[in-house]
Amino acid sequence: MSAPKIQAARWVAYDVLRAVSDDDAYANLLLPKLIGDAGLSGADAALATELAYGTLRRRGTYDAIIADAARRPIADIDPAVLDALRLGAHQLLATRVAAHAAVNESVNLVAAEVGRGAAGFANAVLRRIGRDDAAGWQDRIESAARSDDERLALRSAHPVWVIRALRRALAAEGRVDELDALLQADNAAPEVTLAALPGLAEPGEPRRPYAATAYGSPGGDPREAIEHADGAVRVQDEGSQLIALALAAAAPVRAGERWLDLCAGPGGKTAMLAALAHRGGAALEANEVVPARARLVRQAVRPLPVDVPVHESDGRMLAQRYPASFDRILVDAPCTGLGALRRRPEARWRKSPADVAALVELQTELLDAAVDALAPGGIVAYATCSPHLAETTGVVAEILRRRDDLTELDSRAVMTGLAQSPIDLAPRGTDAPGARSVQLWPHRHGTDAMYLALLQRTDLERTHP
Repeated sequence: MSAPKIQAARWVAYDVLRAVSDDDAYANLLLPKLIGDAGLSGADAALATELAYGTLRRRGTYDAIIADAARRPIADIDPAVLDALRLGAHQLLATRVAAHAAVNESVNLVAAEVGRGAAGFANAVLRRIGRDDAAGWQDRIESAARSDDERLALRSAHPVWVIRALRRALAAEGRVDELDALLQADNAAPEVTLAALPGLAEPGEPRRPYAATAYGSPGGDPREAIEHADGAVRVQDEGSQLIALALAAAAPVRAGERWLDLCAGPGGKTAMLAALAHRGGAALEANEVVPARARLVRQAVRPLPVDVPVHESDGRMLAQRYPASFDRILVDAPCTGLGALRRRPEARWRKSPADVAALVELQTELLDAAVDALAPGGIVAYATCSPHLAETTGVVAEILRRRDDLTELDSRAVMTGLAQSPIDLAPRGTDAPGARSVQLWPHRHGTDAMYLALLQRTDLERTHP
């Protein structure tokens, strides 16, 4: 019997789901490669993207539906079968794909990957799912929820702990009523934003509202603009661009300054900082502890007309080799990634509350080491792609508690000054540490939820906790 024919776009989407489940792959990095390897373009590439991202985004909701339809916990379902069921559920409940195609091709995936016996099970589950529409299933699974937050989690496809963390972060700004808007923004596919590296390219149209370097990609496909720019134009979220621009704008750049990107992978902010440093007569170095990500940094800066040394070291140890050496340091710290759920939909399911404490410890140690590597008067930008208060103002408060050689600069004033249009940065209403920092939001600014605090080293005496 010949193997069942499966549309290439579905294979690509399924392979992304399997890699995320089995290997903790990043969909935004893997999907473009698989689309290219499969030779997909136009409608087929768009279908693969919608199937992969849409399924990953609403995975928690689909898992509740699948468990109900399968009459067993999802933990009891073979992972390869489960990913095919998730893919089928998304097509049945959230796309215009014909029901027979959604069922048949998902079943064929199971037959090809697992076997005919598992395919019969998948067929039965998907046919049960197909007997009701999305609204009917939503009512059904929400009726079994044990709390309002569980119901909201199923409706918005966010884990309960993430919803509560986002609510607390908004409450710190007195804007908890924006939670629904934030959750909706997390589930909307972001527009493609390009970065024109300063001094190397001019931004095109349409311009983005805040970063002078940021503009949109007409038609959404950035390849032509990138290919004709010889590395001077990149895809980069406007919020990420603003972080690099703010570090450069925090004080006048003096020729001969030495800059460092401490946690540089995969290199987008590194390239922006390298261009900014070069324009001001400064020199940038980068550091990335993971060799594969260090290679990405080298690729990111290779087209630039300036040499950027890339170290491969634990950032917490780097200051021991370079004490009091750098005038500006970016600490774009590893984090939960809760600020980039639009672009990395799987991130909401990748972490748990148990991960936060270890991340906060690492973030604090990296920031502490960065301060040790600052020259007198040097500035460190602490950034995370997360609005979680423990990872943002909590880390800043702890580092300021530990040390008396730091002062917090007014990041809000810096950001307001460099923004090309008025930018709504909600005051935190307190003089506590972190009150002068910046939190960007997808629903308010159209950016990832980037956090920024700027700290300046005032002397070289260290106060230990």
